[in-house]
Amino acid sequence: MIDTKPPFPLHDFSQWLDAFLKPDALVELTVLFGCVGLALGLVWALRRGLELDHGASIWFGRRLIDGVLFPALLLALGYASRSVLSQYQELALFRVAIPVLVSLVTIRVGVKVLQVAFQDARWLRPIERSISWVAWLAMVLWVTGLLPVILNELDQISWKLGGTTLSMRTLLEGALTTGAVLIVSLWVSSAIEARLLRSAVGSELSLRKAVSNATRALLLFVGLMIALSSVGINLSALSVLGGAIGVGIGFGLQKLAANYVSGFVILTERSMRIGDIVRVDNFEGRVTDIKARFTVIRNFSGRESIVPNEILITSRVENLSLADPRVWQSTVLGVAYGSDVELVSRLLEEAALAQPRVLRDPAPAAALSAFGADGLEFTLGYWIADPENGQLGLRSDINKAILKALNVHGIQIPFPQRVLHVTGPAPAVPPLSTC
Repeated sequence: MIDTKPPFPLHDFSQWLDAFLKPDALVELTVLFGCVGLALGLVWALRRGLELDHGASIWFGRRLIDGVLFPALLLALGYASRSVLSQYQELALFRVAIPVLVSLVTIRVGVKVLQVAFQDARWLRPIERSISWVAWLAMVLWVTGLLPVILNELDQISWKLGGTTLSMRTLLEGALTTGAVLIVSLWVSSAIEARLLRSAVGSELSLRKAVSNATRALLLFVGLMIALSSVGINLSALSVLGGAIGVGIGFGLQKLAANYVSGFVILTERSMRIGDIVRVDNFEGRVTDIKARFTVIRNFSGRESIVPNEILITSRVENLSLADPRVWQSTVLGVAYGSDVELVSRLLEEAALAQPRVLRDPAPAAALSAFGADGLEFTLGYWIADPENGQLGLRSDINKAILKALNVHGIQIPFPQRVLHVTGPAPAVPPLSTC
């Protein structure tokens, strides 16, 4: 148990000064610095041995001292040292250091878990500052002995809500308990998500992401129920609220509920996976993320489209890489009548084969597709296996190679030609004037 008794009365500053000026305080200070050095050494050794990605690590952070592991080890070492030293001398410094370390661990846990769970969120910085202020304020009240007094006063402010008696102290403790339980739930869910999504690709990535989202929602729900019950709220009273929410979803939130259900169906059936090339409503691109409510599709030009999941279920969607990642492309051109058909076909196929992205099996094929008004029309078809790398650039390179080959062999690409027929009597020619 951590001693919550204040080291000295708040009003007696002389006892504070005398305690910290005693020779025993130097022993405590030496032991405390030893604990700091030992904690730093253990963190450095673990970080070097595990070789983790410390930028996203809750335990290690980016440096030796900005993760949860360092203050947690320092708190454990400090508590053990205090237990040993208390057998030989009266303690002063450790009775202040322990509350400080407890506050530091609380701040690090809350901040690091929120940073991992909600990356780049705008509201994250104010929440982090709030956690720091609350933790340090509680530490000051604890050390000075004001915390029990304030809690007793808050306990006197109470009211009756139905069959439950609530007080300001109960609400405060319930809010702190709720925050702690939710942070632990986020920590566990973040660890599960990191383990599930590690080295996962394609359909496996989509399925693991669905399991991760469901696990996080379940842990947060269970944590919230535990926190509410710890306050003393009867959870059976929430059944009426649950019924009202169900009616609201059934009538007022039909589209929203349909999108969430559709997202769950997409993730579980794996009809569409992260990384697939799809075409939805004439918008073609790569699926970059599948959320519970919508799916993000990134076009090859860099534009992103946010598509509600209900549309992906109820509308026609072309998945170009569901069964086979290969995509067929074509280019059409015309040559003048009288050109060597076999030569043109061979030049077209060679131009396609000159590009390394074009597959050799199945091989490119050129065909005389139509007799146009201005010349012979040829269609060159070829297959690629990496449409996510762009298609327009490849088509442009092939067209430039075709144009170069046709110019070398003297094969003309005809201009549009029209023949004008004039019917009726010939127009009268005016006589030439003479001077």
